[in-house]
Amino acid sequence: MKNIKTNFATEVFYKKMDTKLTKWILPILMLITETAVHAQTHLAEAKNSVDSISTYPIDSLPKKRSFFGKILNYFNDANKEKKNKKFDFSIIGGPHYSSDTKFGIGLVAAGLYRTDRNDSILPPSNVSLYGDVSTVGFYLLGVRGNHLFPQDKYRLNYNLYFYSFPSLYWGQGYDNGANDDNESEYDRFQAQVKVDFMFRMARNFYIGPMTTFDYVYGHDFEKPELWKGMKARSTNVSLGFSLLYDSRDFLTNAYKGYYLRIDQRFSPAFLGNKYAFSNTDLTTSYYQSVWKGGVLAGQFHTLLNYGNPPWGLMATLGSSYSMRGYYEGRYRDKCAMDVQLELRQHVWKRNGVAVWVGAGTIFPNFSELEARHILPNYGFGYRWEFKKRVNVRLDLGFGKHQTGFIFNINEAF
Repeated sequence: MKNIKTNFATEVFYKKMDTKLTKWILPILMLITETAVHAQTHLAEAKNSVDSISTYPIDSLPKKRSFFGKILNYFNDANKEKKNKKFDFSIIGGPHYSSDTKFGIGLVAAGLYRTDRNDSILPPSNVSLYGDVSTVGFYLLGVRGNHLFPQDKYRLNYNLYFYSFPSLYWGQGYDNGANDDNESEYDRFQAQVKVDFMFRMARNFYIGPMTTFDYVYGHDFEKPELWKGMKARSTNVSLGFSLLYDSRDFLTNAYKGYYLRIDQRFSPAFLGNKYAFSNTDLTTSYYQSVWKGGVLAGQFHTLLNYGNPPWGLMATLGSSYSMRGYYEGRYRDKCAMDVQLELRQHVWKRNGVAVWVGAGTIFPNFSELEARHILPNYGFGYRWEFKKRVNVRLDLGFGKHQTGFIFNINEAF
């Protein structure tokens, strides 16, 4: 299951956004961002009184910078490459509102660093600490990152998070998800630790072991019959391996290259799992510069579960990374598949835009895959370069009778 990942505040994802609300919030957020980017960087500076006979030049006297001036300079300099810094660290955050999470505050702290500062070809490693809290009782805290060892011989990828969220549930299968009458409330707590260690076998090709721990607990069900007897609480430990081919020129915002990742996970009963199952998670992406400042990006993703997965780890549609605009978890089943095509265009200085189209579906197995169950997806967004090739994105996604607003860091894929 693609849960509320990393990015709910890496990654704040707002579902079912009111139309009137969307019309007001998106321009306001853009205005705030634009103000920080284009505000005057050299504010009036207070000068100390100087004796008329002083021999010190005025320019050498200490100058004080206002609090707001320091903030503006911080954002203006955030995307400048700091070669002299071992760890380039920045923080961004702000308020948000949606019809389900209500008022909240999200915060993302992002860092870039190189394990070999003399190797200019080695892409920088990255780490992000993200958190969020809202007035309805939602809270989230997590950390994720990609650590590239010298000469890119090894890669360590990790994601750790936990969150509590008053959520919605429609049941399993396309027909249940499409039935508005099935919408029901429940509270959900979830924690995940996912780590993989990759060995480079050839240029751009990696393979290595992975392990995942998942804990999901649902309670206060409005319509418990929709769970069909499945346990409200599940703990799952899985082992497996990952295969990766990655020729992207930059991990968080590729302009060119190809990406293919296959994760094969096994969750057998002898590891203490009450629900024994396995799954295959495949993601492939392609990036190509099409003209000056324009990048065409495409992605195909599928998650296939075999056996008896618990309700909390089933495949779902909708997140801040794919099928943007759908409530994550409304459509869930043993298997899911989606595709998206996005055009990203740099416009001016640190500003850019993006538009995308996509489609996806869920199904219990390939024999029951139906074309009439394919759901459409499209949308547009604004990009602001927070750090060098690390974008803050505001996306407005549209689905079948659903709309979602996303405020996140890094591109969707």
